[in-house]
Amino acid sequence: MVKNVGGFDKIFRIVLGLAIIGVGFYFSSWWGAIGAVPLLTGLFGRCGLYYPLGVSTCKMENAKK
Repeated sequence: MVKNVGGFDKIFRIVLGLAIIGVGFYFSSWWGAIGAVPLLTGLFGRCGLYYPLGVSTCKMENAKK
């Protein structure tokens, strides 16, 4: 699989994921587990929804790393 998440998109996903998880802990809600999705896509640099849509925010020279 080729990386398709990069730059600002990656940072935004990690911060958003951590924020959702934090709010879930604060309110003692299992809905905070949804934060794992943007967090993991940001950490691994791969978004499953981007593949069928043909979208990539990653620079081409970094895409194969």
